[in-house]
Order: sequence, then C-alpha cells, then structure tokens
Amino acid sequence: MNLNKNIVFRLTLSFFGILCCSCIDTGSKDTIRVGFSQCISDHEWRKAMNHSMEVEASLQSGVELTIFSSNYNTSKQIEDINQMIDEGYDAIIVSPLEPNSIVPVIERAYNSGIPVVLIDRKVSTDRFSTFVGGDNLEVGRDVGNYIVSGANGPTKVLEIKGSDNSSPVIERSLGFHQVVDGNRNVDLILSIKGNIDGTPKDRLSKVLDSLGSEGIDYVYAFNDLMAYQAWRVARQKGMEGRIKFIGVDGLNGDEGGINLVRTGILEASILYPTGGSEALQLAVKLVKGEEVAKENLLGTTVINRRNADIMKNQFDKINDQQADLEKQTAAIKEQEERYYAQSKLLQITLVLFGVILILALYSIYSIFTIRKKNRQLQVINQKITVQRNQIEKIAKEVKESNEAKLNFFTGLSHEFKTPLTLIMSAVDSLADSMVDKPRAMNELELIHTNSNRLLRLMNNLLDFRKAEDKTFNIRASITNMFVFAKNIHAEFAREAKKRGIKFTIDSNNKDLELFIDRNLMDKVFFNLLSNAFKFTPDNGWITIFIKDNEEGNEVNIHIKDNGIGIPEKEIKNVFDPFFKGSNNRKNSSGIGLHLSKQFIELHLGKIDVKSHKGTEFIITLFKGNTHFNEDHIIDYVELEESAIPDFASETVIESTVPENVLGSNMEKYSILIVEDNKELSMFLKHKLMDEYDIIMSNGTDAIEKAFEFVPDIILCDVNLPEMSGFEICTILKNDLKTSHIPTIILTALDNKESYLKGLQSGADLYLTKPFSYAILIQSIKSMLYNREKLRLYYTNNFYKIEGTGNYGNLEQKFIDQLNQSIMEHIDDTEFSVEALADNLNVSRVQLYRKVKAIFGISISDYISDIRLEKAKSMLENTSLPISEVAYASGFASPSYFSTSFKNKFGNSPGAFRKSSQS
Repeated sequence: MNLNKNIVFRLTLSFFGILCCSCIDTGSKDTIRVGFSQCISDHEWRKAMNHSMEVEASLQSGVELTIFSSNYNTSKQIEDINQMIDEGYDAIIVSPLEPNSIVPVIERAYNSGIPVVLIDRKVSTDRFSTFVGGDNLEVGRDVGNYIVSGANGPTKVLEIKGSDNSSPVIERSLGFHQVVDGNRNVDLILSIKGNIDGTPKDRLSKVLDSLGSEGIDYVYAFNDLMAYQAWRVARQKGMEGRIKFIGVDGLNGDEGGINLVRTGILEASILYPTGGSEALQLAVKLVKGEEVAKENLLGTTVINRRNADIMKNQFDKINDQQADLEKQTAAIKEQEERYYAQSKLLQITLVLFGVILILALYSIYSIFTIRKKNRQLQVINQKITVQRNQIEKIAKEVKESNEAKLNFFTGLSHEFKTPLTLIMSAVDSLADSMVDKPRAMNELELIHTNSNRLLRLMNNLLDFRKAEDKTFNIRASITNMFVFAKNIHAEFAREAKKRGIKFTIDSNNKDLELFIDRNLMDKVFFNLLSNAFKFTPDNGWITIFIKDNEEGNEVNIHIKDNGIGIPEKEIKNVFDPFFKGSNNRKNSSGIGLHLSKQFIELHLGKIDVKSHKGTEFIITLFKGNTHFNEDHIIDYVELEESAIPDFASETVIESTVPENVLGSNMEKYSILIVEDNKELSMFLKHKLMDEYDIIMSNGTDAIEKAFEFVPDIILCDVNLPEMSGFEICTILKNDLKTSHIPTIILTALDNKESYLKGLQSGADLYLTKPFSYAILIQSIKSMLYNREKLRLYYTNNFYKIEGTGNYGNLEQKFIDQLNQSIMEHIDDTEFSVEALADNLNVSRVQLYRKVKAIFGISISDYISDIRLEKAKSMLENTSLPISEVAYASGFASPSYFSTSFKNKFGNSPGAFRKSSQS
C-alpha cells in the first residue's frame, strides 16, 4: 500500500481539527464572576435583597454570583473586597456598612478596572461605577406628607433613626425634615436612635412615661422592625391605640410591613425596594461594556390599609411566579446539562472512531515503514557493534597498559625500599662499630642523610599515586610549629653550611600550636626547601618565617629564597603535575609542588607563590581544630627539638626486658625469617644469630617450616613468590599448632589499606621498609618478654582456669581442650603423652613444642602438675587415704606420689593434710 507519510500526517491533522471544532461546547460562554459584599446578613430586608440577586443570577446565562457577608464588621468587609480584587472577579457589588473606612478598597477595585456597583448605601467618594437603590429622600418626604395630610390639628411626632451614619439614615431624616419643619401643625418633639434590630426600649419607655399617651401622635421609625418594636413598647404601657406607627421597607411576610399594616399594628409603611435584581443587571451590563447611569434610584410608594391587601396579593403572585420561574430555570439547566453530556459523549465517540480509523491506516503504513527501517537499523547496529567492540578493545588495552605502567612504577618504588633497608641498617651497624673514627663517621652521616633523602623522593612518587587515587586520610595532632619547622631546618643545615647559604628560621610566636598531619606537613616543608636549595646559588640565602596573625584565625608560613625565581607567565602553572619552568636546567620530577598543594588543601589551607628576585611560598593554615572532622584528629606525643642523627653520639636502644626473663643463660629462642631477598635475609640472620636460633625460608616453604619447627617468633615479608605474607600470616594464625607465635610483617607497603590488611591477617607488628634495626631488635625482645609473662600467668593459674571453655582465641581454646582431656583421664595411670596428642589431633612433637611455647615447661611436667594439683585438692577436701588419693590422681604408686608431691609443695602428703586441717 503506497501511502505517503506526509499525506497521512496532514489528513490526521485535518480530521482532528474538524473533530476539535465540533467538540467546542456551543452552549458554553465565558462565565462572568460577580461578587457581592453584603454588610448585614440577619435582617429580613437584606435577606430579600440577597434572594432577589440570586434569582436574577439564575436567570442570567453564564453569571456566577458569590455573596460575602461581613455581618456588621467593616474590617471583614474590606478583607472580602480585597479578596475579590485579588481573585480577579469581573464585577463587585457592595452594600457598604459605613461610608468612610471602606473608601480606599472601593477606589482600589475601581482603579483596577473592576466595575463597582454600590447598592442601597453610598460612600464618601465618586470613584465607583454606579449606584442603585431606593430614593431615601423621597422615602422621608412620603412619611412627612403622610403625617401632614392626616394632621387635623397640632400633631406631635417622635422620630426613631438608625444608629449609624449611612446614607439611608441621613437622607430619610433629611427628606422628612424638608416636609415637616415648615408645617405649623406638625411638632417633631424628639429624635432618638434605634438600631436595625429594634428600638432602644428603655429610652422609648422613659419618653412615653414622661409625655403620656396624649404626648405623641405619630412614631416614625426608619424601618418596619423598629416601628414594630416601638409598638410593642407602647402596648406594654397601654398606649398602642393612641399612637400611630409608620415604618419603612414594606416587606411581604408575617412580620413584614405589609402584614403589619393589614393587621393594624402599623398605620403605614413605605415600600423600599431592595434593588438586588437591578444591581446584578447593572453589573453584567458594565462587564459587557454597556453604558449605565451613575445613579439609579428606584421608586417608592406608601402602603396603608387601603392598598395593603392589594400589595400583599401582588407580592404573593410575584413570589409564586418567581418560584415557578426558579423551578423552570432549574429544569432548563438540567436539560442543558443532559444535552451537553450527551453531545460530548457523541463527540467523544466520533473522535474515538476517527482515531481508530486513522490508527488503522497509520498501522498499515507503519508496518511497511518499520520493516524497511528495521533492515536499515540491523545494518547500522552491526556496524556500531563492530566499532564498539573495537573501541572497547582499544580502551581495555590502554587501561591495561596504564595499569601496567603504574604497577611497574609503584612496584619499582617499593623495590627501592629493600636495598635502602640494607644500606641504612648497614650504616647503623657501622656507626656502632666506628664511634672513635670521626672521618668515617662523617662519611656514614653523609650516607645516612642521602639515604633518607632518596627515601623521601621515592615516597613522593608513591604519594603522587595515592593523590591521583584520592586515598589520603589526614591524621592531625597538636604540634608546636616552630619546633616542628626547626627539626626540618636542622636536616638541611649541613648542606647550607657546605654551600655557604645563610639559612635562617624565625617566628613572632615560638609557642604557636596548630593541628597538622605531621607526616604530610613534613613532606610539604621538605619539598619546598628542596626546591629552594636546588635553585639558590652558593652564598645565597633562604629563610623560614612563621607569622601568627594574632588578630585573626590564620597563620602564614613564609619560605623565601634569592634563587633563579619563576617566570611571571609560568607562576599560575607552578602547582601543576610534572611542571618544569623554562629557566630550570636541573633534573626535576615536577610532582613535589603539586603534592604540597594537595597536602595543604587537605588541611583546608592554601599555598601561594610570589617571584621577584627569588621565590617566596606562603602557606596559610587555620588555628584550632574546628575545620577538621572528629575522625581526622588523633593524640600524638609532642615533638622535641632535635637535629639530624649524629652517629658519633647516637646511643643504642636499651632493652627493657628484665635479665631474669631473657638472660644469657637461658635456652636460645628461635626465629623464622621469611624473606625472598637473599641479601636482606642474610643480613638479618647475621645480626640475629648470636642471640637467637635462626630458621630461613624464601616464602615457598614458610608454612611447612613453621609447622615443623614451631619457632618462638616469625619475621615475614609481604611480597613473596607463591603467596603473600598476609596469606601466610592468616594461615598460621588460624592453625592451632602455630596460632600462638608472634608475627612481625616487614613490607615496603606503607598505605592505610595494607596496614589494615596486615592487622586483619593477625600480624602482631607491622614495620615498613626501610626500618631501623634498633627498633626491630627491641620489638622482638618486647614480644618475647610479653610471651614470657603470658607463660608465667598460665603456669601459675592453669588449674584455676580449668574447664572455662570460652577464652576467645585459639591458645585459650587449646588450653581448654588440653586441660579437659587431661582431667578426663586424671585417674588413668596408663594415660600417656602420645594418647593426649591423639586426642588433640596433633603429633607428639607439635604438642611438645606448643606446650613448651605457651607454658615454658614440657608436656610431661604439665600433666604431672595437673595431677599434683588434683591430689592437693583431694587432700584438702576429702578424707580418703593417701594411697587412694595417689591412684585417683593417676600415680602408679603411692611412694612415687609422695616423692613428687614433696618436690612440688615442700611437704609430704600426710604433713600437708595435717597442716591444712589444723
């Protein structure tokens, strides 16, 4: 089917356009929103106004009326009108409570372009659209004319006004006075104020009492309710038949003015139209842009007994017609809604039918198009797959190449540490033996200093790898900065003296203490000073100045020289990795300053550089420790001011192990050295063989030799041929035969992860290369001393810990099993060491070595001690004969038992029993 895609698309748009046009609700128009602010809500005349407005709204198509009642509250009325303005009502009708306070909000609505219709009452401004309401002046005149026409002689009138200053109150009184003030027969004796709910009963009662029934002919009240209330007061006095009452409103209803006139309670009532219907009509006209008069006054008429019935009948008919009209309107609306619903349903059905038709046509077209596109996509996908595989292969090769380079780089740096260990250890040994040879000592000092410098350079290379991987974790401790800097200053003092460089250090606060990571900050100082010495000519100068900004929270460290400086255009690149200045003719890695900047930023500080007749680096650090996290802060022993090592005066670390524990007369301890570097392993062997029995392993047979010889201590490298030192340590620490052996890890890996891995494998000590031989030998002696203390504890307390069964490590578990097995066969005189080894699943030799390592005594002596402790307990707590105690303790004869007991406790069994029972 050869359908063009554009034609289908255009047909679809045309069809939907037609359907959308047909879906427009022809019966709906823009809704006109009208808001009405009613000042009073609980008066019948006001209710009639609301009702007439609602009826008119129901007859007006597309008009939505909302009535807001303030109920005597001017603030509430102002708030309601502001709400109508903010919500964008199309027109606002207002019946003001009073004429002044409401003026600003009326003017705001008018200035906003919203038509404002005032109904019944006026305000003190002309900024409104139109006014509609009864003619209150005419109402007052009608009352005055009615009284004048009925006056046959002197007529006394009492006026009851409204309580507020609204325009109806003022105008009704004004119109009344215009008629009666010039008439000789009418005497207005008094005006009092009532309220919309009635008259002031107490005052009216006093007036009636003072004037008597002959003192008043007419009472003119400003609404029918006040007139009715006045009639009730007069009735209580028996004066209602003498006084004629006239009201205003002329409402229909039981207590409306018309019915009160019909029943004779009121003499007359003035019909005062509500204007609700007219006000809504005017509002709609204004919204539609039609012209309306500024003032629209509604006509009034007098209701008396002659026309009251007629007026009532007319109002009843109007009410009935209005009720019928409301019903018809509701029915019409219901029909319209039903029509609209059915019309919309039909339109939706047509739309859905059209959509289905179009989708069917488009589906047919899509089938052919998709098949064609799929063939094209398959070809493209094949090409993309080939390209992606090629890219992945290249990326993998690049990644492997980079990783191989980095591993080679890191591994090579680590490999440097083993030769350095040998160099530095050899230097230490030579220094010990050449104390009386000053020239040789100077050369050794030179070797030692440059070995340390070489080590620092290698550490820079390793730190660069860490920085790239973001694996640094800062460990800050309180540090005296002047002492810290002076120690580093001392390391460069020899070179400064040799080259005639004036090298000074000073501070304005030598007691200044900061929280720093000493390891990282040491590298920062070393890198900056190395650069300074590298580029400062002989007989130049280098200064370190630590400036404490006492008024602030910062410290500035200035390291300045008069060297070759840095070209101005290159200063911004000085901290970039591998940067080398154009005026630098010396070998340089270009990573020292990059690392220094990163280390300082780890302290949340900064480093700046200036170059003018030399170079100045300015380090800025914060005081206190609030800029660090809690896990970044550690306790650290404070620095002591010192210089570089002086081999001529260096003292050897003295052992703190008591001679009675590790004396020369004791059997030698054995050490297993697991190291694949022959030079280092032989160096360690030669250094240790005078004091210890040495067992050697290149790492391939380390576990077998540990099981075979069960040494007293193990020194183990990490990088070994077949398995790592961590793996060897894990295996040995988890095997019952070797779990008790202290293990020292020797490694070039000095990062946190490797350190944690060493601890997790069970290593007792973690030493990084190059290490100090003095520290190594002291560590070995301390471990053996601690092992001896543990042996003494077990030897003196083995019978007390019998059967506890839950010690928390393999040694304690072994002791528990050992004691349990011995106690189970305590009375078996044939129970041998071989039988005990079989019970524990170890060989006799391994059992011997394990017990010897833990307790320092042979297994036979250990079994004999347990038997004797058992016999001692039986002698104290039982009355068994000594021979039975001997057999029960596993001794073959009472005589052998007595001899062994006396050798152990100093008394024969009989003497011991007597002494314990006395």
